[in-house]
Amino acid sequence: MSSIFHRVGTGPHAVLVLHGWFGDARSFEPIEPWLSQDAYSYVFMDYRGYGGRRAVPGVYTIEEIALDALALADELGFRAFSLIGHSMGGMAIERIATLAPGRVRGLVAIAPVPCGGIRYDTATRRLLEDAAGRAEHRKTIIDRSTGNRLPPAWVQWKAAYSAACASPDAFAAYLRAWADTDFGDEITGQHRVKVLVGEHDPTFNAALMAETYLRRYPLASLEVLEAAGHYPMNETPLALAAAIESFLAETADAQVPAAP
Repeated sequence: MSSIFHRVGTGPHAVLVLHGWFGDARSFEPIEPWLSQDAYSYVFMDYRGYGGRRAVPGVYTIEEIALDALALADELGFRAFSLIGHSMGGMAIERIATLAPGRVRGLVAIAPVPCGGIRYDTATRRLLEDAAGRAEHRKTIIDRSTGNRLPPAWVQWKAAYSAACASPDAFAAYLRAWADTDFGDEITGQHRVKVLVGEHDPTFNAALMAETYLRRYPLASLEVLEAAGHYPMNETPLALAAAIESFLAETADAQVPAAP
């Protein structure tokens, strides 16, 4: 399974990292040089239909992502691990925690989709659905999600990157996966969670997290990253790396919770 991931660091604290809808396993590269490689082993995984697995068929569901991630953890010998998930990956790490609660030290959810999905108005849903085949729609979504404040050249680059790293069929299917999935009734709330959102993210913002993560997880905390929108790994990589490792350091010696 080595082609489905890349690893940064050789430390004793294992961390599985899951990307968002517009990314792949390489989308965290801006923060990778600044991660503590002696303390942590970060494993960045591609989903089916993305990156190194672009040609790998799948059913393209949150459940499939979670099961693939657990299989990878088994292959690598990670009995216990922390989880990082961006956007769609935020929902996926919640699913992993419900499937294997006794193996998860803690969760870092970055601009995450909550476990109950997102209900959009008709016009927004159509924009998202059409993004699989229309570059202009991708640019509109990226620009909106970062507060209409970033250079047009970066927005264009991000849209092109997302088109290159994911198959159109997988990209279209994963929208339904993250927007329409709901496993909220399976959340037990025993894990420690750090939720990180950008101050310029109009949708996945502090208000949404207060209604979802902070209500479902008694041990959750929220941090708003200044000068970031939906893609803090690109917009504020140093601040994101620092926030991630501050939380991971707090959980390094923590025992994983017992399975309910």
